[in-house]
Amino acid sequence: MRTSRIARDTVRGLGTQSLPQSHSPRNRPARSVLGTLRNYALPSSPLARTETVVKQEDGDSESELSSVPSDIDQADENVSSTTLSTTGRKRKRSTEPPATTAKVRTRPRKAAATDAEQDVLQNNAAPKKARRQPAKKVNAANGAVKVEPPPNWGEVYSLTAEMRSRILAPVDTMGCESLAEDNRSPHDRRFQTLVALMLSSQTKDTVTSVAMKNLQANLPGGFTLDSMIAVDPVLLDELIRKVGFHNNKTRYIKATALILKEKFNGDIADTIEGMISLPGVGPKMAYLCMSAAWGRDEGIGVDVHVHRITNLWGWHKTRTPEETRAALEAWLPKDKWHAINHLLVGFGQTICLPVGRKCGECVLSKGLCPSAVVGKEVKKRVKKEVKVKEEDGELVTKEEVDVGLSIRDVKAEDAEDQTFESGGAESIGHVPDIEDVVGTSRRRSSRIVG
Repeated sequence: MRTSRIARDTVRGLGTQSLPQSHSPRNRPARSVLGTLRNYALPSSPLARTETVVKQEDGDSESELSSVPSDIDQADENVSSTTLSTTGRKRKRSTEPPATTAKVRTRPRKAAATDAEQDVLQNNAAPKKARRQPAKKVNAANGAVKVEPPPNWGEVYSLTAEMRSRILAPVDTMGCESLAEDNRSPHDRRFQTLVALMLSSQTKDTVTSVAMKNLQANLPGGFTLDSMIAVDPVLLDELIRKVGFHNNKTRYIKATALILKEKFNGDIADTIEGMISLPGVGPKMAYLCMSAAWGRDEGIGVDVHVHRITNLWGWHKTRTPEETRAALEAWLPKDKWHAINHLLVGFGQTICLPVGRKCGECVLSKGLCPSAVVGKEVKKRVKKEVKVKEEDGELVTKEEVDVGLSIRDVKAEDAEDQTFESGGAESIGHVPDIEDVVGTSRRRSSRIVG
């Protein structure tokens, strides 16, 4: 089958126009895509009509052949533009967010804790760290020096009183104030109260109570001032043998009985100065006796419990009971001067013991007592040996360090333990207290387990 010259030129021109003008890599996919479209073109498509026109016989009219180039060119341009737009150019993204019907998942709101859950959380929470808040001296507007009490002293005092009300201490039933015989005259009862205070020094209340009952039952003539003057010192020493330092106390009681008979008309002294002038009677005994026997609170009776516990609370930092008394009297209300001794003595006998404090049972350990024991610091030490060295042919001596296990209580304030010493009362009177005559307390060091 022959083709006309015009058809051959048309096909040749169509091939030239279909080629891209530039040879850049971006236009290369258009040529292959165009060829593919021509091979698989449908009969109704422009490309199919082009092939049909090219294969026509020589007898075809000129009008039909002249219309072919325009159709072919239009089809070629449409295919080229479509191909380039799909293969050579990047698709533009829409700026509008796609519509979505998915639901946003939100976190459920946490329900409020009940009262019971809040109590559990508070109980399980770590106790806040307590700090020492001692009394402070401030200058008033008129130039006078005023002592401000510790900020939390009222809360500490009330909580301690509440704990004491639930626990019976030895001082509650065997204290010196309750040991005098009820069937005796006020004169004899005051004397027995004074003797009980002298016996209680460096002695537990249980032992003091036994010694007082022994005197009341076995002292010839009854427990009176005249009977005490007349009793033999050997018998008196035997009757009070259970108390600490009974030999010294026997001498002091005999001497005190004679002074009361000669200088105070057979009764006990009714002033602090008169009390302190008696042998073996110091400030603590004088103030306690004035309060218990005469009902006058002229000072605070500070014993080892009051001195120790108030320092543990951080109310002050004192070295002697007398310093503690002066520090407390500077700010503590006077209506509590008598009660604080009985309160802290019982507290020191039951909970805040001198050795082995029961901080786990004390409510003050939860943020109020800076000296509360919250744990134990254990340091394990091992045996160290120094290697033997030879220097100039001589053998160096081997050195060994053998240590044990050190255990120390850790306080709430992370401070070192305070060591308190009991001092004398020479600044108040010329006759020291029995506690001061005995001597100072020994320092306690860390326990070493070999």
